[in-house]
Amino acid sequence: MPASSSVQAARQVLADRLREISKDAGLDGKRLAQACGWHPSKVSRIATAKTSPSTDDIRAWCHACGADDQTEDLVASLRAVEGMWVEWRRMERAGLRQAQQARLPLYERTRWFRSYSPGLIPGLIQTYSYTEDVLQGVQRRRVQVDDVADAVAARMERQRVLYDGHRRFAFLIEEPVLRNALGAPDTQVEQLEHLLRVAALPNVSLGVVRTCLDRSRMPVEGFWIFDTAQVNVELVSGYLTITQPREVTMYAETFAELANHAAYGAKARSMIMAVMDTLG
Repeated sequence: MPASSSVQAARQVLADRLREISKDAGLDGKRLAQACGWHPSKVSRIATAKTSPSTDDIRAWCHACGADDQTEDLVASLRAVEGMWVEWRRMERAGLRQAQQARLPLYERTRWFRSYSPGLIPGLIQTYSYTEDVLQGVQRRRVQVDDVADAVAARMERQRVLYDGHRRFAFLIEEPVLRNALGAPDTQVEQLEHLLRVAALPNVSLGVVRTCLDRSRMPVEGFWIFDTAQVNVELVSGYLTITQPREVTMYAETFAELANHAAYGAKARSMIMAVMDTLG
């Protein structure tokens, strides 16, 4: 699991609750381990959040402490912690469509979106063909189920939030993204034309982070900030959800720093159109 204080803090809260239950039951680590049929070191690792308990561990812990009524609540907490870091193979084991649809509730409740992308056009402002190329690449690399067509349709459906005037969007893309494509040049040209249309929307800010020598902040991993409550980061191995206010603030500050290097308005349009000319 990648280092994240959000994940660790959530695991610590769960561990603290388990430790309080055993304390209320008057059981020390040794007696609790005996009741559960465990080695005492296992109790210690769970109680100090060094090891995440399984669902069966929580059930055994609560039963030994006479706290069966708290089991389901703690199991729900465990699932929430596990959901903060999800490997792609787990998220996409049933295909790409389900992974796309799972994010829709988050998009529907968010009013302020901030997106930074160092490699590709963000999904919310991709064209159908560009999305198809991206998801076909993902499917070939790591997904056995081929439901790309359904996944593309799900992403296109999610884009309707972009045209809701009650929401605000700030997109930052690195300048090389204008030239990066997995498909044919005409697909990229179509995508850049769409980018110009999106940038003209009154609720959208589009910045192109220029490639230059005097930058104070170099490219980092791509991320989304949803309101001021949550950050999602797509890593090579999985999908990270960050909710700790301190960490969310760090990403917001990074976004602001990167925005200082970006071109907007006429300058951004000029950069986009220049790339379109070279693509023919």
